[in-house]
Amino acid sequence: MDFVSIRIITGDVARLVGFYERATGARAVWATEDFAELRTASATLAIAATRTVALFAPGCATAADNRSVITEFLVDDVDRVFGDLAGVVTDVVAGPATMPWGNRSLLVRDPDGNLVNFFTPVTPAAVARLAR
Repeated sequence: MDFVSIRIITGDVARLVGFYERATGARAVWATEDFAELRTASATLAIAATRTVALFAPGCATAADNRSVITEFLVDDVDRVFGDLAGVVTDVVAGPATMPWGNRSLLVRDPDGNLVNFFTPVTPAAVARLAR
């Protein structure tokens, strides 16, 4: 089994896609106006409109209601990403800081309030753990 994607349900697909394109530098591939994907080398971030929820099971997901999941992106330089997102991100939860496990992390909320962590391994142990 391979973990290949995570999907965010939103009331405004274009707005959320725009945020993630800016934050990641990846360009979205649009299947319909209700569904787009941002593909990276290791996984895909899918973004879908609330009206797609009924295709699975009506009411099974609610947009802008996540309080438990953090979507994480491994980046080359978290401090550069922080600078790049100045003026784009309106909710910085925690500015760049080095965590006890060796990652330098930036925690923000996307336009729907979902937590997003951008991180760079900075200690030898973290670099080795995340080597690809």
